[in-house]
Amino acid sequence: MNLAQRDKQVIWHPFTPQKSMLEPIAIVNGEGVYLIDEFGNKYIDAISSWWVNLHGHAHPYIAEKIFEQAKKLEQVIFAGFTHEPAILLAERLLPLLPGAFSRIFYSDNGSTSTEVAIKMALQYWWNGGKSGVGSRESEVGSREPTAGISIRNKILAFNNSYHGDTFGAMSISDRSVFTLAFHDKLFEVVFIDAPVSAETPLPFIDWNSIACFIFEPIIQGAGGMKIYSAAGLNQLLQICKEHDIICIADEVMTGFGRTGKLFASEYCENKPDIICLSKGLTGGTMALGVTACTQKIYEAFVSDDKLKTFFHGHSFTANPLACTAALASLDLLQEKTCGLAITGIIKKNAGFLQQLKSSQHKIPTRNHRMLGTILAFEMEIGKDEYLNTISTTVTTQALKNGVYIRPLGNTVYIMPPYCISPEQLEKVFSIISGILNGA
Repeated sequence: MNLAQRDKQVIWHPFTPQKSMLEPIAIVNGEGVYLIDEFGNKYIDAISSWWVNLHGHAHPYIAEKIFEQAKKLEQVIFAGFTHEPAILLAERLLPLLPGAFSRIFYSDNGSTSTEVAIKMALQYWWNGGKSGVGSRESEVGSREPTAGISIRNKILAFNNSYHGDTFGAMSISDRSVFTLAFHDKLFEVVFIDAPVSAETPLPFIDWNSIACFIFEPIIQGAGGMKIYSAAGLNQLLQICKEHDIICIADEVMTGFGRTGKLFASEYCENKPDIICLSKGLTGGTMALGVTACTQKIYEAFVSDDKLKTFFHGHSFTANPLACTAALASLDLLQEKTCGLAITGIIKKNAGFLQQLKSSQHKIPTRNHRMLGTILAFEMEIGKDEYLNTISTTVTTQALKNGVYIRPLGNTVYIMPPYCISPEQLEKVFSIISGILNGA
C-alpha cells in the first residue's frame, strides 16, 4: 500500500466528512511555495497550509535555527524555569505589537491563545471583585461585589466570527456547523453584526455588564473571508474604551503582514488591550500561541492573594524550538525583500481582482474583495455555506493542475506564502479562471 492507502486505515482527518472521503494526498516534501507528493507531483500551496506558512516550506534558515536549538535545549517546564528563546521572542514582539503591551503569555495554538485571552479578561474583573462570580471561599461564604459596582461577566463578539475549536473559543464564535453539536454546552455571549461603516447603528447593549469584546480585526477568516469596516471597528473600540471594556484582537490569521500591515489592528486608531497570535508566528513551522496584554491587565494578577493567580498553562508552554522558529521567522519578515514580496502580491491580487470583476465566466462570481495578500470571492453556485460541495470540486480540479486551494464552501480565496513568484501567482490565477470557465 502507498502512504495514502495506509493513512485511510488509521487516521482521522480534521474538518473532513469520513464517509466517501477522497483518498488523501501524501506529501513527502516541501520546497518553497511547493508541496510535493509521494509520486513527485508538485502543488503550489496557495493557502499557505491553512494560513500558517509565511516564507515557504522547509525554509533552510528556519530549519537551521531549529536544528541549532535542538542540540542545546528542546523542552523545559515553563513554571519556575525560563530560557533565552522565550525571553528574546517576547523582547522582540512587544515593540512590534499595535498598542502598549507589556507581557507575553505563551500557549500552543490559536484556539488556546484566545482561551487565554478571555480567561485573562474575565479573571481581571473577578480579581477586582466585579464579576459577580463567587470565589473559592463561596463554598462557605459568598464573595459579592461591593454595592454599586457594575457586574462585568458578559462577552461581546461578532456574528460570523470564528476563534477556535476548544470550548471557550467555540462559545465566543458564531453558532455554525462548527459548533452545532455543542450549542447547549456553550456559554452565553452577546453577538452583534460587524460594522459595514462608521455609521452602522448598534443594538441596545448594557455596556456596564460587558467584561470584554473579542474580534477578528477587519476580516473574518473561517466565516468566509468577510471584510468589514475599519472605521466602524475603530468607533466600536472607542465606545468599549469609554466603558472600560477589555478589547481583544484575535490576530491569529491576520498577523505578520497578511493584511498589508504587520498587524490588522494598525488599521484602527484605537488599539486592543489583549492580542492573540499563532499561525504565521513561527513561519508555519511549529505550533506556538501568544497572548499579549497591557500592564493594566497584568497588574490585576499581581497580588498577595494567591487566589488571584492566573491558573493556566500547557505542557509545551514557550517550547524553546517553537520560540526559536518564531525568532527566525521574524528575522525573515523584517528583511526588505519580504516587504517587497508582500507589496508584489498585493499588486498582482489587485490586477486579478479587476479581471474577475470585468470577465464573464461560465460560473458567475460576485463580492470580489481583497485585503493585503488575501483575495476572495463567491461562486454563484448552490447556497452560501461551508457545506457547499463545490469546494471539493474546486480543490480536486485545482490539484489536477498543480495548485492547492481549499474554498470555504463556495467562497474561493487565496493567501499564498510571501515567497511565491509572480509567475507562480499567475498560474494560480489561471487555474482559478479555468475552473470558473468549466475547464
